[in-house]
Amino acid sequence: MLDIKWIRDNAEALDAALAKRGAEPLAASLIALDEKRRSVVQSLQDMQARRNAASKEIGAAMGKKDMELAEKLKAEIAHFKDVMPGAEEEERQLTAELTDQLSRIPNIPLEDVPVGKDEHDNVVKRVIGQKPGWNHPAKEHYDLGEALGYMDFERAAKLSGARFTVLTGPLAKLERALGQFMLDLHTTEHGYTEVSSPLMVRDEAMYGTGQLPKFAEDLFRTTDGRWLIPTAEVTLTNLVSGEILEQEKLPLRFTALTPSFRSEAGSAGRDTRGMLRQHQFWKCELVSITDAESAIDEHERMTACAEEVLKRLGLHFRTMTLCTGDMGFGSRKTYDLEVWLPGQNTYREISSCSVCGDFQGRRMNARYRGKDGKGTTFVHTLNGSGTAVGRALIAVMENYQNEDGSITVPDALLPYMGGITKIEKAA
Repeated sequence: MLDIKWIRDNAEALDAALAKRGAEPLAASLIALDEKRRSVVQSLQDMQARRNAASKEIGAAMGKKDMELAEKLKAEIAHFKDVMPGAEEEERQLTAELTDQLSRIPNIPLEDVPVGKDEHDNVVKRVIGQKPGWNHPAKEHYDLGEALGYMDFERAAKLSGARFTVLTGPLAKLERALGQFMLDLHTTEHGYTEVSSPLMVRDEAMYGTGQLPKFAEDLFRTTDGRWLIPTAEVTLTNLVSGEILEQEKLPLRFTALTPSFRSEAGSAGRDTRGMLRQHQFWKCELVSITDAESAIDEHERMTACAEEVLKRLGLHFRTMTLCTGDMGFGSRKTYDLEVWLPGQNTYREISSCSVCGDFQGRRMNARYRGKDGKGTTFVHTLNGSGTAVGRALIAVMENYQNEDGSITVPDALLPYMGGITKIEKAA
């Protein structure tokens, strides 16, 4: 969420930033609403001050036996008693309206983010590794998985409907191995603290990281009003919600391996085959809570941690700087890692690493106290996939496929596979 004080002082900057994101200008309407709210607040304060003064004046008038003045003052107080509740309700409504409008405004892109409309305007930052050089044609993951006998979409549909997958045997083990490998790498080598957190959260948590109110249709909700997390970013970031941290203890770095749940409301008809776009999938999440000065460097560090996963797996990928029109709602700058899928003959996103500034910190009211002990500042937050396990499984299957349809297990995963070095067709 953006600060209305900043908007009042930087109206042109806000509208220019929104234009970069392809959004309409909002500064004038927001400032007008805020001025109306502030006018009501000032009126309430004036009435409160006058009511308090009149109460004291009544005593003085009674002491002087000026009953006419005392009655006049009592009538004045009675008038305030009648009109103030209405003004208080108006102030509550205006504050709620302003808060709602502010909560729907996307974050301000950093100056070095390329300006563009969509994914076609993203910029390649670096390319890592080589595409596999085979003589045999590449198959897609679902053809490989079904032929091996360990990937079943029909049974998944029987259980849950479309966009679900059942994995069995060595493919289920390979998926588990990928998640465990990522978690071990980030905790033992990259300095992240492993967290086991809830998969269902309250409204406040979704609001804190920016999923609510704007993206409710992308989420799943339980009958008792909780939300299934679309990513562990929600729980890991909200661990510090409402807290005041000490600057010298920052950054805090958290990681979690959890299922994620998404309705995919805006992706009807896209990637309907296979398990590329699912309602439920595993993801290893990375979250950093930092001070303002460290956030940009932490973004580069987090991206390198996610890249290391793909490097260890021997996968070819490229790191993209997203343009203003393709960035997420809460991001100030995002790097996407796009892994090469030979079966599709294209790159697909497998991780997004974003720096959010104090956008989420303000929504969560999460602050830190400076080293001088004077005052508090909203924390800066970052999040990234380290990486999406299901898409990593797809990438391993397609990049390590053999001509006979078997899949060689990458060296990095061998310690987790119980002696399985190659996944072959079920007997």
